[in-house]
Amino acid sequence: MDIIAQSTNASPVPCIFCEIVAGRAPASIVHEDDRSLVAATIGPVNPGHLLVMPKQHAPYLDDLDNRMVAHLFTVAKRSATAIRRSGLRCEGINLFLADGEAAFQTVFHLHIHVFPRFQGDAFKIEADWSVKPSRAELDRVAAQIRRQYRHLNEVAHDPHR
Repeated sequence: MDIIAQSTNASPVPCIFCEIVAGRAPASIVHEDDRSLVAATIGPVNPGHLLVMPKQHAPYLDDLDNRMVAHLFTVAKRSATAIRRSGLRCEGINLFLADGEAAFQTVFHLHIHVFPRFQGDAFKIEADWSVKPSRAELDRVAAQIRRQYRHLNEVAHDPHR
Protein backbone atom coordinates (compact mmCIF):
# COMPACT_ATOMS: atom_id res chain seq x y z
CA MET A 1 0.00 0.00 0.00
CA ASP A 2 1.39 3.39 -0.95
CA ILE A 3 1.24 6.02 1.74
CA ILE A 4 0.15 9.41 0.49
CA ALA A 5 1.25 12.56 2.27
CA GLN A 6 0.01 16.08 1.83
CA SER A 7 2.51 18.42 0.27
CA THR A 8 2.56 22.14 1.02
CA ASN A 9 0.60 22.80 -2.17
CA ALA A 10 -2.18 20.44 -0.99
CA SER A 11 -1.66 17.89 -3.78
CA PRO A 12 -1.19 14.31 -2.60
CA VAL A 13 2.36 13.02 -3.02
CA PRO A 14 3.86 9.64 -2.12
CA CYS A 15 5.88 9.62 1.11
CA ILE A 16 9.53 9.62 -0.02
CA PHE A 17 10.63 7.48 2.93
CA CYS A 18 7.92 4.90 2.19
CA GLU A 19 9.17 4.92 -1.40
CA ILE A 20 12.74 4.29 -0.17
CA VAL A 21 11.61 1.49 2.17
CA ALA A 22 9.70 -0.11 -0.74
CA GLY A 23 12.76 0.13 -3.00
CA ARG A 24 11.02 2.50 -5.44
CA ALA A 25 13.29 5.48 -4.70
CA PRO A 26 17.08 5.49 -4.65
CA ALA A 27 18.90 5.52 -1.32
CA SER A 28 22.40 4.88 0.00
CA ILE A 29 21.42 2.31 2.60
CA VAL A 30 23.75 1.73 5.54
CA HIS A 31 21.63 -0.72 7.54
CA GLU A 32 18.28 -2.44 7.24
CA ASP A 33 16.39 -4.82 9.50
CA ASP A 34 12.79 -6.00 9.63
CA ARG A 35 11.57 -2.79 11.35
CA SER A 36 13.92 0.01 10.34
CA LEU A 37 16.20 1.41 7.68
CA VAL A 38 19.26 3.67 7.90
CA ALA A 39 20.32 5.71 4.88
CA ALA A 40 22.60 8.60 4.07
CA THR A 41 20.64 11.83 3.68
CA ILE A 42 20.72 13.79 0.42
CA GLY A 43 21.19 17.02 2.43
CA PRO A 44 23.95 16.24 4.91
CA VAL A 45 25.09 18.60 7.65
CA ASN A 46 28.47 16.83 7.40
CA PRO A 47 29.70 13.73 5.56
CA GLY A 48 28.26 10.69 7.31
CA HIS A 49 24.88 12.28 8.14
CA LEU A 50 22.38 9.41 8.41
CA LEU A 51 18.62 9.08 8.76
CA VAL A 52 17.13 6.30 10.91
CA MET A 53 13.50 5.60 9.99
CA PRO A 54 10.85 3.02 10.79
CA LYS A 55 9.70 0.95 7.86
CA GLN A 56 6.15 1.49 9.08
CA HIS A 57 4.77 4.89 8.02
CA ALA A 58 4.38 7.04 11.12
CA PRO A 59 4.31 10.83 10.83
CA TYR A 60 4.93 11.57 14.52
CA LEU A 61 6.63 10.05 17.55
CA ASP A 62 3.27 9.38 19.23
CA ASP A 63 2.27 7.24 16.23
CA LEU A 64 4.80 4.56 17.26
CA ASP A 65 4.66 2.18 20.19
CA ASN A 66 7.38 2.21 22.84
CA ARG A 67 9.08 -0.89 21.48
CA MET A 68 9.50 0.68 18.06
CA VAL A 69 10.79 3.95 19.54
CA ALA A 70 13.31 1.99 21.65
CA HIS A 71 14.37 0.05 18.56
CA LEU A 72 14.90 3.25 16.55
CA PHE A 73 17.04 4.80 19.27
CA THR A 74 19.04 1.57 19.60
CA VAL A 75 19.66 1.68 15.84
CA ALA A 76 20.55 5.40 16.11
CA LYS A 77 23.11 4.63 18.84
CA ARG A 78 24.63 1.87 16.73
CA SER A 79 24.72 4.24 13.75
CA ALA A 80 26.56 6.82 15.87
CA THR A 81 29.11 4.19 16.86
CA ALA A 82 29.59 3.18 13.22
CA ILE A 83 30.12 6.83 12.21
CA ARG A 84 32.69 7.33 14.98
CA ARG A 85 34.60 4.21 13.91
CA SER A 86 34.31 4.84 10.15
CA GLY A 87 37.29 7.13 9.76
CA LEU A 88 35.07 10.07 8.78
CA ARG A 89 35.82 13.33 10.57
CA CYS A 90 33.87 13.05 13.81
CA GLU A 91 34.59 14.74 17.14
CA GLY A 92 31.01 14.35 18.38
CA ILE A 93 27.57 13.16 17.35
CA ASN A 94 24.18 14.88 17.27
CA LEU A 95 20.89 13.02 17.32
CA PHE A 96 18.03 15.17 16.08
CA LEU A 97 14.35 14.29 15.88
CA ALA A 98 11.91 16.91 14.60
CA ASP A 99 8.37 16.02 15.72
CA GLY A 100 5.94 18.45 14.13
CA GLU A 101 6.13 21.37 11.76
CA ALA A 102 6.97 23.88 14.54
CA ALA A 103 9.95 21.63 15.39
CA PHE A 104 11.20 21.92 11.77
CA GLN A 105 9.85 18.56 10.59
CA THR A 106 9.63 18.72 6.80
CA VAL A 107 9.19 15.04 5.90
CA PHE A 108 6.21 13.61 7.77
CA HIS A 109 7.57 10.11 8.21
CA LEU A 110 9.31 10.09 11.57
CA HIS A 111 13.10 9.85 11.39
CA ILE A 112 16.13 10.47 13.55
CA HIS A 113 19.07 12.38 12.16
CA VAL A 114 22.45 11.01 13.28
CA PHE A 115 25.33 13.21 12.20
CA PRO A 116 28.99 13.68 12.97
CA ARG A 117 30.16 16.99 14.38
CA PHE A 118 33.55 18.64 14.55
CA GLN A 119 34.91 21.97 15.71
CA GLY A 120 34.25 24.67 13.14
CA ASP A 121 31.59 22.81 11.14
CA ALA A 122 28.71 24.84 9.74
CA PHE A 123 25.83 23.41 11.83
CA LYS A 124 24.32 25.84 14.32
CA ILE A 125 21.47 25.75 16.78
CA GLU A 126 20.30 29.27 17.47
CA ALA A 127 18.30 30.10 20.58
CA ASP A 128 18.25 32.74 23.24
CA TRP A 129 20.14 30.78 25.90
CA SER A 130 20.15 33.85 28.17
CA VAL A 131 16.49 33.33 29.20
CA LYS A 132 16.53 32.11 32.81
CA PRO A 133 13.03 31.57 34.22
CA SER A 134 12.51 31.78 37.96
CA ARG A 135 12.47 28.59 40.03
CA ALA A 136 8.74 29.19 40.60
CA GLU A 137 8.13 29.26 36.83
CA LEU A 138 10.23 26.13 36.31
CA ASP A 139 8.28 24.40 39.12
CA ARG A 140 4.95 25.48 37.56
CA VAL A 141 5.91 24.13 34.14
CA ALA A 142 7.30 20.90 35.65
CA ALA A 143 4.05 20.37 37.62
CA GLN A 144 1.96 20.86 34.48
CA ILE A 145 3.99 18.23 32.60
CA ARG A 146 4.18 15.94 35.65
CA ARG A 147 0.34 15.80 35.82
CA GLN A 148 0.24 14.47 32.26
CA TYR A 149 3.12 12.09 32.96
CA ARG A 150 1.14 10.59 35.88
CA HIS A 151 -1.96 10.38 33.70
CA LEU A 152 0.00 8.54 31.02
CA ASN A 153 1.29 6.08 33.64
CA GLU A 154 -2.25 5.50 34.94
CA VAL A 155 -3.80 4.80 31.52
CA ALA A 156 -0.90 2.71 30.24
CA HIS A 157 -2.52 -0.71 30.53
CA ASP A 158 -0.61 -1.92 27.50
CA PRO A 159 3.06 -2.15 28.55
CA HIS A 160 4.11 -1.82 24.90
CA ARG A 161 2.43 1.53 24.23
